[in-house]
Amino acid sequence: MAFTIAIDGPAAAGKGTIGRALAAHFGFAHLDTGLLYRATGRRMLGGLDPIEAAHSLRPEDLEADDLRTPDVSQAASRVAAIPEVRQALLDFQRAFARRAGGAVLDGRDIGTVICPEAEVKLFVTASDAERARRRHIELTGKGHEVTLDEVAQDLRDRDARDSARATAPLKPAEDAVQLDTSSMTIEEATERAIAIVTAAQG
Repeated sequence: MAFTIAIDGPAAAGKGTIGRALAAHFGFAHLDTGLLYRATGRRMLGGLDPIEAAHSLRPEDLEADDLRTPDVSQAASRVAAIPEVRQALLDFQRAFARRAGGAVLDGRDIGTVICPEAEVKLFVTASDAERARRRHIELTGKGHEVTLDEVAQDLRDRDARDSARATAPLKPAEDAVQLDTSSMTIEEATERAIAIVTAAQG
């Protein structure tokens, strides 16, 4: 039976961590849809037209080890604003969402555009300062030389682009449950999300 959990929210709010935890807890498949855009952005940086890059995306492109670099993050946000790119990746995401056995998808427009019929919709947020702190720890832990101020500015730029784009802007679905993780541990945020899904399953 298909059961879809749609998780949206800005970068570094915790939606990926929560998405992976929910998938593991309920035995569902998980898709970080941001990787589709990161992989497309990475291929664009390599010289491909972004629309061509989206249409020819391969599963192995999602395994590249440099998809979380600042340059690729910015490129992902730019290609995500292109309607033709979003359309090219739409069918893949929708098919994944309704697969048998359940699915968790996290991104920017899952509950509003990709899966408006999802059984559970979460909008995960956190304060700007907390998101910058988390992303800075993540990047420096992987050896990237970047300051906290640079990370904070990068997130502000992405937020502005993601929220202002004409196609599928970042916003909560009307029936999404909002989850602010600013002062939560990973365990607390995960427990809250599990409780929301469990209640929806009846």
